[in-house]
Amino acid sequence: MVNPAKNPADDAKPNNPNVPDVYAITGHFDRIVVLRFKFKANLLAGMEKMVAEQHIKNGVILSAVGSVRGYEVHAVSNRDFPSHDTYTKDPTQPADIVSMNGYVIDGHLHPHLTLATPTKVIAGHLEPGTEVFTFAIVTIGVLNDADMSRADDKTYR
Repeated sequence: MVNPAKNPADDAKPNNPNVPDVYAITGHFDRIVVLRFKFKANLLAGMEKMVAEQHIKNGVILSAVGSVRGYEVHAVSNRDFPSHDTYTKDPTQPADIVSMNGYVIDGHLHPHLTLATPTKVIAGHLEPGTEVFTFAIVTIGVLNDADMSRADDKTYR
């Protein structure tokens, strides 16, 4: 989940010249965790459960494959603050999981999902309404020695 502004005034603040345009976060993979989901499992809830059970504080979502029975994602829909999201949901549309990437930051998920149907591609932030069809496999590289605390904080600018 993307860190929201602490308060609405944060969206109006200008860039801070003391915050660099880009900075590096270094770390080492402690281990790789492969998650396997069965038919009708909730993809996001399962990932949240396993991140907690596997004690993953920080990590990189490296890949995913499989299929879903239905989906819900959201994507940013404007280019100025405050940011707005548009939700795309179809609980009855099956789709293949083409890819997933993102991060685990301080134990919270920030997954981006790309799905394909016979007629279109759907992509965005994974939401709770995404249910597994045949199976799903998600691979996470665990980076518990990296400080990812500000990586997805939109107010750090």
